[in-house]
Amino acid sequence: MRKGHDIISLGLGLQSPWRIVEQVLDTKKKPHELRLKIQADRGSQFPCPVCGKMCKAHDFQEKTWRHLNFFQHHCYITARVPRIKCPEHGVKTIEVPWARKGSKFTLLFEQAALMLVREMPVSSAARFMGITDKSLWRIVFHYVREAMVGIDLSYMQRIGVDETSSGRGHQYVTVFIDMDRGKKSVIFAVPGKGKGAIEAFSRFLKERGGCPENIAVAVCDMSKAFISGLEEQFPNVEVVVDWFHVVKVFNEAVDEVRRKERKKVAMPRGTRWAVLKAAEGDLTDHQKELLRQLEEYARETAKAWRIKEMLRWVNEAETSRGASWRMTRFLNYAKGLIKDKTLYYCDLPHSSPYRPYFKFHRERQRT
Repeated sequence: MRKGHDIISLGLGLQSPWRIVEQVLDTKKKPHELRLKIQADRGSQFPCPVCGKMCKAHDFQEKTWRHLNFFQHHCYITARVPRIKCPEHGVKTIEVPWARKGSKFTLLFEQAALMLVREMPVSSAARFMGITDKSLWRIVFHYVREAMVGIDLSYMQRIGVDETSSGRGHQYVTVFIDMDRGKKSVIFAVPGKGKGAIEAFSRFLKERGGCPENIAVAVCDMSKAFISGLEEQFPNVEVVVDWFHVVKVFNEAVDEVRRKERKKVAMPRGTRWAVLKAAEGDLTDHQKELLRQLEEYARETAKAWRIKEMLRWVNEAETSRGASWRMTRFLNYAKGLIKDKTLYYCDLPHSSPYRPYFKFHRERQRT
């Protein structure tokens, strides 16, 4: 081997009988192209891709693969790939060590592509690598299918469901996660949302040894389509609304009350972000002061904010019985505020971080 080929051969991981026999930099093309020609030593034997038996070459087929860039130059590998004649399995094309069967890219190129699509959209990654979207999607689909082969979902009992936008307009992807996995918890994704997505996951679960009757808990948003679909496909499921979506609904309600009241009364600058943050959150001194004075300048917003904050108190219950008790107090407190009455209902513990922001009265309302 010529010394000029040593570094490139090392980077490609070439081993005997393969070696670089030619390298040409074509500067007439833009971007410039580095062309590497690889061939095996004459008389070499190659393993049958079926049984592994060493066989001599029967004939050759020339193939080209896109490799990682060499500095700023696009790099391509060309090789005459042998077809061997196995006594048992007949004529077969061997597998080369630098690329998988059927791919037009080297393994190192595909590895880099997969790392990029984890961090950016496929279209952006394709432009960056100088290939088409379809080519990159084929790489992604191959390795996703390969990763899913042999996966066993017979153990699954708790799932999480959520949809996310996948493009402009009403284009969505529904994602399913295994709630009992700490890392790499995504197990299925399907275009669209609603009942159709739930049905697709149910089929996927059955194909991989899972049992719909074993699904005991499903966490999702408040979508009626999701909830009804889950109850239809998984007869024993208990649907749990994701806490994030519960908080989102209450935050939106607080902001709606603030916007309406702002049309009637003047509010200090910064009120919006003060009421949307949690009472025990990262509040500035100015925001803390706004919350302390909220009742004085924005009575209706103050009511909505207190309801939102007391909901967090319910979520912090350590037992289901405690949560049930707190929920009853919360509902009574919220109903009373909406009716604009002074309440006795909610007596938070002295240690609660929410206590300074609530006005409590122990006098019971007489009927």
